[in-house]
This record gives sequence, structure tokens and C-alpha cells, in this order.
Amino acid sequence: MVEADKPGKPAQKTSVLRLVKAVFWSFFGVRRRADLESDAAQLNPLHLIAAGVIGAVLFIVVLLLVVRAVVG
Repeated sequence: MVEADKPGKPAQKTSVLRLVKAVFWSFFGVRRRADLESDAAQLNPLHLIAAGVIGAVLFIVVLLLVVRAVVG
């Protein structure tokens, strides 16, 4: 039985973890072709867009906090 086929939370957490990892590595531009194709087949595009926007906002907030700490 594949983990995604099991009922309950583990498949959901795996999906969220996979989504976060896909967005994280995409920010760096480091993705294997096999991972990209696998993610394209399994992940929801709307969830990817939302995770990307959230990731970008978090990145900007972290940059602002670092700049404020260095300047202050």
C-alpha cells in the first residue's frame, strides 16, 4: 500500500511537506527533472501558487528583519 493511499492524516502531512519542499527548492532554482515531473503530476497548482506567495512574503519579512537588526 502506498502512503498516499492510506486514509487519514499521514497522506495530508506528506503532501504538505512535499509542497513546501517543492517551493523551497524552486526558490533556489535547484530541481531535478524527475522531481519536477513528479510534483507536476501529484501537486495541486493552486496550492503551489499559494505556497509560493507565502514563501515570498516570509522571505521578504526575514530580509526586512535582518536589515532592521543590522542597521539598528
